[in-house]
Amino acid sequence: MSIFNYKEKPGYFSRLKKALESTKEDISQKIGELTGSGESPVTPEQLENLEEVLLAADIGVQTTLEIIEKIQDETRGNRFVTSFQVKRLIREELATILQDSGAPDLKVSDGGPFVMFVVGVNGVGKTTTIGKLASLYRSEGSSVLFSASDTFRAAAIEQLTIWAERTGASLVKQSPGADPAAVLFDAIQSAKSRAVDVLIVDTAGRLHTKSNLMQELEKMNRVAAREVDSAPHEVLLVLDATTGQNGLVQAREFHKSAGVTGLLVTKLDGTAKGGIVVAIAKELGIPIRFVGVGEKADDLLPFDPQAYIDSLLGSDKSR
Repeated sequence: MSIFNYKEKPGYFSRLKKALESTKEDISQKIGELTGSGESPVTPEQLENLEEVLLAADIGVQTTLEIIEKIQDETRGNRFVTSFQVKRLIREELATILQDSGAPDLKVSDGGPFVMFVVGVNGVGKTTTIGKLASLYRSEGSSVLFSASDTFRAAAIEQLTIWAERTGASLVKQSPGADPAAVLFDAIQSAKSRAVDVLIVDTAGRLHTKSNLMQELEKMNRVAAREVDSAPHEVLLVLDATTGQNGLVQAREFHKSAGVTGLLVTKLDGTAKGGIVVAIAKELGIPIRFVGVGEKADDLLPFDPQAYIDSLLGSDKSR
């Protein structure tokens, strides 16, 4: 079970819904415009337009084609499909794709902390997102320690220092240029001695030197696994939602080199292409863990598949 009690907190669903307003306008509203609300069957022309709507929201080619095929199956034999039924078919497909998504379980044992590696290309706000993660875990009562293992950027170490002070997290760091795995080793020992709940590890983000990055991550993986049972427990990839399909390319590359286990999608409030999370989850089978919906420290939300679908397509349930 996840430690996050986000469903009990006021405003969770409204904040996610607000972040997805632009995407909803491109999906939910246009579906209604295309198919209407009457008893007329969905025409081939309407299906073609619907395909364009879904692709424009970055739902993904494979998912879009499967949705269109299901609608065609529903209309075969002169059966009628209304706007409500079209949304139902889309809802069912999204629910299947996102069924394994959600915030990760926090597995803390006597053997050490929950170890989370955070990976991503430079420029996606990785270090800031780590600070927001710490704020979220701290708000739920967990102790947090940072491992400043992105030693190739002095600015990253400085940022983590600021976030540690801001959130009340502990920090282990060395000088710029130090061995990232050595910083991680020290951080694990510190986390064990202090009985810290969550160890969040910042890593370098340099896809243009992928072989070096892979070697560094592999070394860090070995250190983590040796010192803490089953670590790293989560390898979280930070993606910028505004990059659209480029985010899918990044996810594919990092998944190959880092063994990504979950996604954290930032800037969901700044794009009409919020469907990219579906495309990535579909193609790579990687669950969505968290989404960023703003710039403030508390604008990071645990991902809830049903709330996401409801925010895109509307719900007959009151929130």
